[in-house]
Amino acid sequence: MILPKSMHSRVHAWFILIILTVIWGSSFILMKKGLVAFSSGEVAALRIFTASLFMLPFAISWMKQVPRSEYKIVFLSGLIGSLIPAFLFAVAQTKLDSAITGIINSLTPVFVILVGAALFSQKISLKMILGLLLALLGTLALMRSGSDSDLSVNFYAGFIILATILYGFNVNILKFRLSEINPIAVSSISIVLCAPIALIHLLFFTDFLNQLFYVEGTVLAFGYISLLGVFGTGLALILFNFLIRLATPLFASSVTYLIPIVAVFWGIVDGETLSILQFGSMAVIIGGVYLANKK
Repeated sequence: MILPKSMHSRVHAWFILIILTVIWGSSFILMKKGLVAFSSGEVAALRIFTASLFMLPFAISWMKQVPRSEYKIVFLSGLIGSLIPAFLFAVAQTKLDSAITGIINSLTPVFVILVGAALFSQKISLKMILGLLLALLGTLALMRSGSDSDLSVNFYAGFIILATILYGFNVNILKFRLSEINPIAVSSISIVLCAPIALIHLLFFTDFLNQLFYVEGTVLAFGYISLLGVFGTGLALILFNFLIRLATPLFASSVTYLIPIVAVFWGIVDGETLSILQFGSMAVIIGGVYLANKK
């Protein structure tokens, strides 16, 4: 059976959404494993640098296809969509469980809508609002079920919230300023442009090279971070930019509502427990995503 073009695009969009959910949902446990041997700054810088090595051939192939006038905005996208959030997430996970980090990340669609409405004249329907509120309610319940009373947790959660705000700006920039440029070009060039910053941090502000070969456990941790960079940043960025072209910014950012399901799953595998409240909260999140995106 041949699907109508609109339906075909929607099927592709949902397929990419599911793949991204698995990749990004697994990124928090990879960060956690990397932090066993490296500092937060090293994890973040290694993540970006390994991603840039993976993306370099794509960037070279596509660099001539991107107008020079757009390079500043492409670099900005890499800065606020990858580089800065990588450091924010790594710092936060020194004090937060990987599952909780993934849960807080699901606030991204809220800021996507707020930035879109404030800066890009995007309209918000009642159904969108209801869906977002429902998903946000599930997110807050999930955060509450896994949080404790330590004030430092609230402080470090602020790093994740700041990252979601930056994601909100980046998603709108990708959709409304860079949507005419090939997603592979935008993804690869934005990461490669940020690579020198990550490399400078590694070489001059960390002891990474000495640690890698002389400290026990660093080689394995480096392997986890490399997976994080190649899949969680490089490949995921390409897929995400394709998703933004196929669907609305809200639909694309809805991946962050589904990420906690995978993040909590890996938390259980790593020895964390999952309560009935957490199961119920995730069901509410999925319902909110469906309602917000239902035509």
